Amino acid sequence: MDIFLIIQAVIMGIVEGITEFLPISSTGYLILTADILGFWTKEKADLFIVVIQLGAILAVIYLYWARLWSALMGLITGVSQGPNNHANPRQLGLSLLVATIPVMIVGVTMADTIKEYFFNPYTVAVMLIIGGLIIFYVERRPKTIIAEEAENISIKTALLIGLFQCLAIFPGTSRSGSTIIGALWLGVSRKAAAEFSFFLGIPVIVGAGLLDLLKHKDALSSNQDWVVLAVGLVVSFIVALLCIRWLVDWVSRRNFIIFAWLRIITGVLVLLAAWVFGYNVQG
Repeated sequence: MDIFLIIQAVIMGIVEGITEFLPISSTGYLILTADILGFWTKEKADLFIVVIQLGAILAVIYLYWARLWSALMGLITGVSQGPNNHANPRQLGLSLLVATIPVMIVGVTMADTIKEYFFNPYTVAVMLIIGGLIIFYVERRPKTIIAEEAENISIKTALLIGLFQCLAIFPGTSRSGSTIIGALWLGVSRKAAAEFSFFLGIPVIVGAGLLDLLKHKDALSSNQDWVVLAVGLVVSFIVALLCIRWLVDWVSRRNFIIFAWLRIITGVLVLLAAWVFGYNVQG
């Protein structure tokens, strides 16, 4: 067993668990981290980067199981009354279903092409900078709140959030960032935007992870390969479990300007490294 490779998998798991639900692009930071560490072959690293996100999304399912189950039962039974007078689990279920459709279509038709041509540090750097500028714009734009809770998000608003999520197919954009910032721009409250983004990630990340694993499982040619993947999944689950509640508390009280600066600074540093040191931005 290659202990150094296991340590790299742990580092990648920590990066995923911290960044998955922040508007800074977990995929982008994983690509940069893998590139810096020299982690695995490109084929295995690309598969690892997609599949490891399952660990973080399992943390969401664990923490929000009651609300997610109510949303599912609301869809099946048509019940529109949740555990309190303001919740509408059926509405949440319908909104999540509608918001998932656009990215599923885009993902099935474009995922392999995007991975082949855009999974590189240069794309990540550019999209980090663009995303940071968009966060600045949205945070400084006057807002009228139209949905205080995730259960109150309308079908129309959910569809628009789903379209914003399609941008995240490009590494460096951030799935959480595109959905949370898109929801804020549409008038969803900070807490509801964050939670809806978490919930929306479940079908998208689970679907993408399992599909990628099914299509490229032959890249994992030994027991060690599967152990490395399992280590990354477990670490990302544990770290995400510790970060989710903190992020919801953060967004309920503060804005995302600090993350805009983080995105821009990271993107600029990567581009400077390419220019000054001849860093291989093509991955």
